[in-house]
Amino acid sequence: MEKKHHIILEAEESFARAVALGVHVKKPMSAWHFLLPGIFIFDFLRRSNEMRRYSALFLFPRKLALDGALDIIKGEERKKILSQIEEKMREWLSSSNLYSEKLHRSHMEEISLLIDHYSKLLYADGKSYPALVQNTYRTQETYEAYLHRLTAVEQEVDQAIAEIHSNSEHIWERLKAEAEQVAELREKEINQIFSMMR
Repeated sequence: MEKKHHIILEAEESFARAVALGVHVKKPMSAWHFLLPGIFIFDFLRRSNEMRRYSALFLFPRKLALDGALDIIKGEERKKILSQIEEKMREWLSSSNLYSEKLHRSHMEEISLLIDHYSKLLYADGKSYPALVQNTYRTQETYEAYLHRLTAVEQEVDQAIAEIHSNSEHIWERLKAEAEQVAELREKEINQIFSMMR
């Protein structure tokens, strides 16, 4: 179980980095990049910070869900684990100046869905993330159905984040760019995982 936990966490971390990198690589460079030689260093540092920020926001609920799934499999009561996660989530959102009841509730829906997903992966046979997904979902359609439910919950999370930031155009642009990158990478992931089964 611990080995599978590590495989899943590594896959989620890699996915978060790829999303953040994809979003920032697609941003057009300004004229300042060509006029001021040192601006590349400042831009690199800024993008590195943004990538770390996105990775933290993306990964925190997933780590809670993955650890929770493992604890439940080891015999802990699901209700107790969800209660502990709910408190950690509330504290994390408050410390990040992102707390709202709507965002907290949306994240808990996401975490509940992820716990179910991770539990299935932890029970599955396989020594790699693609193998775990294949052996859990069996068909591309079944896996896509799970991702469709996850995307719907992620959209609720994005909506709640935007409301905290007064639905500013800037925040919506960023959230949209991140969601588009997630969708693009998931499509690639689906094709890579299930092309092996064709």
